[in-house]
Amino acid sequence: MLGAAGIQAAGATAAALPLRVTASSFASSPAVVYRALTGCTPAEAQIDDDRAFDRHVLASILSVAVTEPGSITESSGLTADDFAALIVGWFPHVSVLLSVLAVGEHDEDEEAAMVRDLLLKHRSTSGEVGRWLAAMVARRAMQPEHLWEDLGLRSRAELSRLLMRHFEPLARDNTRNMRWKRFFYRKLCEDDGMVMCSTPVCSQCGDFAECFGEESGESRMAIRRREVELRAAGVA
Repeated sequence: MLGAAGIQAAGATAAALPLRVTASSFASSPAVVYRALTGCTPAEAQIDDDRAFDRHVLASILSVAVTEPGSITESSGLTADDFAALIVGWFPHVSVLLSVLAVGEHDEDEEAAMVRDLLLKHRSTSGEVGRWLAAMVARRAMQPEHLWEDLGLRSRAELSRLLMRHFEPLARDNTRNMRWKRFFYRKLCEDDGMVMCSTPVCSQCGDFAECFGEESGESRMAIRRREVELRAAGVA
């Protein structure tokens, strides 16, 4: 499998990239990263077929992960080899840009590993993408916002589609539309024979809003894109 150094070696083939950005600007904005990866903005993404949807999901996760402190492997949850394989397999034209990013091995968080293993146990697709997504979703689930936001997706509906496509048995168990992070931890507790909830009936629980509250709103990527546009227009 191609190692992390392969990203830098592949850079020579991408010298004629139509999109040219500096290393600092590339890693500073999710919108810039997404456009470099896909050639379009998130709002323009066409996700009618499964491959196009997978490409959109992978680009979205990388777009938010690359802007965070630390290495891209740490923020995405991928190993260096898996990250290199993802880029070469799905976004080879940006290898020269991604070579500026810090790529290295990281110590996996114990909770993230538990969520990853839960997802892997319920995989419904074969191939590398499902395995990568199990690691990426698990790592991003450690972030503080709604999971769909931490994955850089446009809505909760896209997250539900992701989980139904790649982890269908698990997704189908969420019959009451619980927030996905809470649902993951509830499943982990059930598997260990523990009870996470303070009451046996959800409607009587004081934490009901935490588990079933609204998960909609404008995505962080859309908010940042609007802020950039306002700054460019000279609006304070």
